[in-house]
Amino acid sequence: MSRAGLTIRVAVLALAFLVLGPPHWVAMRLLGRRSTVAPLLFHRTFLWLFSVRVTQSGTPPDSGEAALVLANHVSWLDIVVIGSLRPLSFVAKSEIAGWPVISLLAALQRTIYIDRQRRGATATVSATMGHRLAGGELVVLFAEGTTGDGNRLLPFRSALVGAARAALRGEAGRGRVRLQPMAIGYPRRNGLPVVRSERSEIAWYGDMELAPHLAAFVNGGPIDVHVAWGQPIAFEATTDRKAATAAAEAEVRATLQGIATGRGETMPAPGPRPASPGLDLGGPEIAAV
Repeated sequence: MSRAGLTIRVAVLALAFLVLGPPHWVAMRLLGRRSTVAPLLFHRTFLWLFSVRVTQSGTPPDSGEAALVLANHVSWLDIVVIGSLRPLSFVAKSEIAGWPVISLLAALQRTIYIDRQRRGATATVSATMGHRLAGGELVVLFAEGTTGDGNRLLPFRSALVGAARAALRGEAGRGRVRLQPMAIGYPRRNGLPVVRSERSEIAWYGDMELAPHLAAFVNGGPIDVHVAWGQPIAFEATTDRKAATAAAEAEVRATLQGIATGRGETMPAPGPRPASPGLDLGGPEIAAV
């Protein structure tokens, strides 16, 4: 992408933020609305400008149905992709609040921050999650606890899963909440399968510096993303949180394999032009995890 082309895209994105951001802030802070269409429109604008094409499969929760979404985590781009699908909020580490660009994307989604270095942080975050779930919202938790390299799935952490259930029961007197596995994969770039050596241009993990990574993202060409909603898991008062988390992890793993082999029909996500259904994530690498 030329410097002029990048400048134009960034200018359009900044304009979109200036147009959508203030009404969104007013709706949340002054009118008390939990969500508006502003984040959806902003994220879809981003995807359109930078040629990120999204497909979906599976059945997401119904509108107004409380659901804790447990997803794998590959890149900062996950926030934009998932945020473009429907109103929801994220749980993320507190460091993100100070990151340029990404912090703005997180703020649009009413991200719940957790400081893993502070004692009692889990209880505080759990209460916030429970409050939102009790109101029928979708809360997305990147259950690996960090981003991965896209070649393997890291173990899912269970602490916030059980704590969210307890908070939900206290808020709404409900005995169950939908636990929704979600798999997100980046199978193609420029219409060709992404090989292992190219995934670092999409995945953002470890000690990778943001600026060079963003440059590789901008210059690398169109990206195809697939988001798959797995089979929901009923999470009740008697449910073992570790067992439920393990079941969600297994579902995400199996769903990633489905993406890799191209099984199942896909439905185009709103916004960017969908990718072709023959998705390839490098099945043996995922399957071997």
